Amino acid sequence: MQVIELEVASLGLDKASNTPVVILREVGGNRLLPIWIGPGEASAIAMELAGIKFSRPLTHDLLNTVVRSLGSELVRVLITRVVDNTYYASLMLQRNGETITIDSRPSDSVALALRAAAPIFADVDLLDRTTVEVEGATLEPGFASASMGDSSAEEEDSEPPEKLRDYLKRLDPEDFGRFVP
Repeated sequence: MQVIELEVASLGLDKASNTPVVILREVGGNRLLPIWIGPGEASAIAMELAGIKFSRPLTHDLLNTVVRSLGSELVRVLITRVVDNTYYASLMLQRNGETITIDSRPSDSVALALRAAAPIFADVDLLDRTTVEVEGATLEPGFASASMGDSSAEEEDSEPPEKLRDYLKRLDPEDFGRFVP
């Protein structure tokens, strides 16, 4: 499996459905991978991007602490596939020289990767099928968003890739809104 590294390019709110969207960007490239996520995970991502810390650990902070306390390290997140418009991801942990793979939702994986300073990757074939290339994209890290009409409030994107690709190519900077946790 060939993979490409991604970074969190933006996090925002789909204005039409009021659903949070995390937009991942190919490192060193212009392809974007938008994934509609739940509000809890969006808040966890937004708080980490903004550097907000609490006196008591939140869920993703707790999981990061548990992973480290068990002698493991999150070495990468891998977004593996999309089936029926639902994205799948895996956490790749290392412990005592052994790699442990754990199934995870992409939103939880991204929130945890940010806390563990672990890289995020996606399968090249997945990117070839589901991303769009945006020339000169100027998304501000952590705070851009897109609105494309009826999208699911579920974990992931509910629109056909072609419709999403066409929509993202037509985006205007005025279409972006800020997600506030």
